Amino acid sequence: MANVFDVAKYILEKQGLMTTMKLQKLVYYCQAWSLVWDEKPIFEEKIQAWASGPVVRELYDEHKGMFQISGLEKGNTDNLKLEEKETIDVVLQAYGDKPAQWLSDLTHMEKPWNEAREGIPIGQNCENEIIPASLAEYYGSLPPDSEPV
Repeated sequence: MANVFDVAKYILEKQGLMTTMKLQKLVYYCQAWSLVWDEKPIFEEKIQAWASGPVVRELYDEHKGMFQISGLEKGNTDNLKLEEKETIDVVLQAYGDKPAQWLSDLTHMEKPWNEAREGIPIGQNCENEIIPASLAEYYGSLPPDSEPV
């Protein structure tokens, strides 16, 4: 199975320089839509419901202290199957041109992040996991004719 670094590296190769917050949100949406379209996770690392939105801790630890990022040392895009690359490509078509704050705001309006943060005050960090079943249920329930946004 691919890991979060493989997915992030592929995103950066396709999109180029972006903020680390945007990268985190794009990785999140890749996982969500992979669970719906491919019926399996695209990476195994957990997604946490931080105050700023969904974050993969391992990826954060790699880019900690950076505002923008254009590449990663870790990761190998050859670990991604064709179907996984196609999923990422569709996610990038839908979300790739959106600003980081817009993506963060969107995650704050959606059920998986809110469920994981239930009872946590606004602005307070937490490490609660956004579970894959929650992602699959929520994004899979969106109307089939709607855009993945």
